[in-house]
This record gives sequence, structure tokens and C-alpha cells, in this order.
Amino acid sequence: MLIPTVGTALAAGSDLPRFTFGTVVTGWSLQPVAFVLTVWVAGLYLFGVAVLRRRGDRWPIGRTIAFVPVGMGLFYFATASGLGTYDTTLISVHMVQHMILSMLVPMALALGAPVTLALRTLPARPRRWLLVVLHSRVAKVLSFPPLTFLLYVVSPWALYFTGWYPATLDSTYLHEVMHIHLVLVGCLFFWPIVGVDPVPGKVAYPFRMLLVVLTLPFHAFLGVTIMQQETVIAADHYERLREGPMGSWLPSALDEQHLAGGILWGSGDLVALVLFGVLFVQWVRESMKEAKREDRRLDLLEARERAASAPAPDRDR
Repeated sequence: MLIPTVGTALAAGSDLPRFTFGTVVTGWSLQPVAFVLTVWVAGLYLFGVAVLRRRGDRWPIGRTIAFVPVGMGLFYFATASGLGTYDTTLISVHMVQHMILSMLVPMALALGAPVTLALRTLPARPRRWLLVVLHSRVAKVLSFPPLTFLLYVVSPWALYFTGWYPATLDSTYLHEVMHIHLVLVGCLFFWPIVGVDPVPGKVAYPFRMLLVVLTLPFHAFLGVTIMQQETVIAADHYERLREGPMGSWLPSALDEQHLAGGILWGSGDLVALVLFGVLFVQWVRESMKEAKREDRRLDLLEARERAASAPAPDRDR
């Protein structure tokens, strides 16, 4: 079922039906920007995988699943399903969308290793251009962990406690820009932490764990702050909605805001636990690979020592 966007519904003087959990999977709306981005990005990734397979090279299926159905699938789901239809009507729905776009989508895209795929499939000249970008000063600055951490934790404060969020509710263009901004800032933060692609800014696993831990109090503090607010964020917009036909089923704007703060607080902790699990698995695998390399190195040294200490006839043989 296709449901018009909130702006279209208000302009037509109609109303959206009451929001339920079922509406999330049935209340799809037409979102051209999200559709085009999903098709192009996922299509280019699958084309790169197909190029590798035609060459006889192997590409892990887990990376393809992480990037296409999980990463880009979640992006389209968050922006075009019932979450996208009601994200300007209910701030609690918007907050679920916010957490998906800023945490789950970037983490899944990073696990898909698209930079590695591009380096293995691009022709010589575009590959050189990509390498120049990866080694540029701009890339090093944008992937500097303290800077990406600062952008990641400050961005939501700037969104909800400035005029930025109310502006996105009244402008379709700014609303789409906000979606892309959430994903991009999340990618800047998660890409070096996940560390699958050869991007600058990668740090040791203990420091990656520390960065994840440091995000927890900021998400919690922001969520608690929103829960304790007694003034409604973007009050003019939400009051207009309650004066129209949807006012018969819309809950209190302040109650909605308190619920949104709780979602921000709780979901931030849950996603951080998922990321901890991913990093732990990566750390164990990296340690096992390092142990195997060290074993091979020691075996080689031992073989050389035996050869050097053997009698001359044995060495000749």
C-alpha cells in the first residue's frame, strides 16, 4: 500500500491513517531520492562483484550481504517504508529512522568493503584516482578518529537543539539532505573502526573499543535530555498537525518527544553492543592470523638453524 507523504497529505487536506506497528511494513511511500540512490549504489556494487566472478576471483558472500540487502536495504526501508511516511508526523518514528541511518546502515556498508571491491575491479586510471583520494590530506583529516568522533556525537545535538530539525520538517530538500547527512557522518565514524577497507584513520582494536565506549554516554545523555525536555522540539510543526484531521489520533507531542528520547538512549546501547560483537570477532580473527604468521616465521627460523648446524656433508646433500 502506498501512502502519500505528510506534506502531500496536509496540502490535500487529508490525513494519514493511525500509525501502528503494522504500518511500518505496509505504509510505503514513493521516495525518488532514496529509490535512485539505492538502485545505483547497490547496482554498482553488484556489478563489481560480477566483474570479479567473471575473472574467476572470489569475493566473500558475507560482504555482499552486508552491503546490499542489509546496508542499502535498511537505507531504503528507513526512508521509504512506514518509517519514512510517518517520520515528519511522529518524532518517535523519526528517532527510529535516525538510529538506523546513523548506526546500522553505516556499519553494514563498512562491513561490505566497497573500497576494496573498487580497487580490485576499477580500470587502471580510475584506480589511480581512487588511490590518490585515499592518500590525500583531506581523506586523512576526515578519517582522523578524534575528529570523526566529535562530528558523530555533536551532530545530533546540533540537529535537535538548533533550527535545523524544524527546517527539515518543512522542506523536502532539507529532509533528504538530513537523511544523507546521517549516513555520511556515520560512515566517517564507523569506516575506520570496522577497518575492513584500506582507509586512513585505522587504529588498533583497543582504541576502537574505546571510541565505541565513549559514544555511549553521549547518546545516553542526549536521550535523557530529550526525555526531560518540557518544551516541544519543532513545536509549531507538531501543533499544526494536531490542529488538522490527524489530531484525532496523534498522541501528545510532549509524550511523543519523551518516547523518542528513550528510543535514542536504548537503541544506542543496543547497536553499540552489536558493534562490540563485530569488533570482538574481527579482533579474534586478526589474532589467529597473526599467530599463524608467527608460527610460520618461527618454523622457518628453526629450519634455517637446523640447516646451519648440520654437518657439512648433510648441508651439501
